[in-house]
Amino acid sequence: MSGISKPLLYSSAIASIIGGAYIIKDISGGEKYTGDEKLNNKVFIVTGANTGIGKEISRDLAKREAKVIMACRDLHKCETTRKEIVLETKNKYIYCRKCDLASQSSIREFAKLFKAEHNRLDVLINNAGVMRCPQTVTEDGIEMQLGVNHMGHFLLTNLLLDKIKASAPSRIVNVASVAHHRGKINVSDLNSANNYDPSEAYAQSKLANVLFTNELARRLKGSGVTVNSVHPGLVDTEITRHMSFSNSKISAIILKPFIWMFIRSPKQGAQTILYAALDPNLENVTGTYFSNCKVAEMSESAKNEELAKWLWATSEKWTKLKDS
Repeated sequence: MSGISKPLLYSSAIASIIGGAYIIKDISGGEKYTGDEKLNNKVFIVTGANTGIGKEISRDLAKREAKVIMACRDLHKCETTRKEIVLETKNKYIYCRKCDLASQSSIREFAKLFKAEHNRLDVLINNAGVMRCPQTVTEDGIEMQLGVNHMGHFLLTNLLLDKIKASAPSRIVNVASVAHHRGKINVSDLNSANNYDPSEAYAQSKLANVLFTNELARRLKGSGVTVNSVHPGLVDTEITRHMSFSNSKISAIILKPFIWMFIRSPKQGAQTILYAALDPNLENVTGTYFSNCKVAEMSESAKNEELAKWLWATSEKWTKLKDS
């Protein structure tokens, strides 16, 4: 050992630490979807596709030769991502279309345009979302997290349901969260108008995702359309931008390098969603909640059929679905 210089020892130690950190990150990143399906002529919609998990889902689908409609609020960012994916995958059938989930009129315009441009929809991936944002409302006066995460996707899915049914066997994948386990549907103040807590409002919206999934699965039983929800894991994406952790300079310097090992990358976060969207073994599996590429236990509240029916009826009213 005496013949080894200190700088060399330090360099070796640093390299070992970095290597170990990447190994830990790979292990904590969860299961990987290993299916090799080719998706020629299959049509997919991915909401929130220009960044984070949605971008990685779109990239993976493009590599499999699918037609991908990237449904995004910001068309400039979407186009930048689309070009990147097209250049990488050599798949020219990747499209940007405006869909602002905080605007029901924008959702209706998107659905109308999609139906004019495409005669089928094989898989709808409801991925976009907001998390723990300050108290704001959508264009239609709905609390932002409930409005975007649930009501927007509720309306979009129902407006596209005829195309999805006509394309059966087809799938709908709703990106939920383990946060739904602590979520409660506040029947007396669903819009959080009287008492707003960003964390509780987020958990409520994620529980709404799972309730919607389960109720839609019951309604579509026997149609050839499956509907499942997914927990992608704790993922390093822009959705955390409103959390104090993300905005703290101290945590950025001290804590993030350590926590980084245990937070999934967007590519890792996309794996269970791809599993639910593509795995041939799930063709007849519906109304199920997945995590780490396997079935996971949903909360007792998520299994409440009466609550799901109440939420569906309320969502129909708030989105004016029957007027569509």
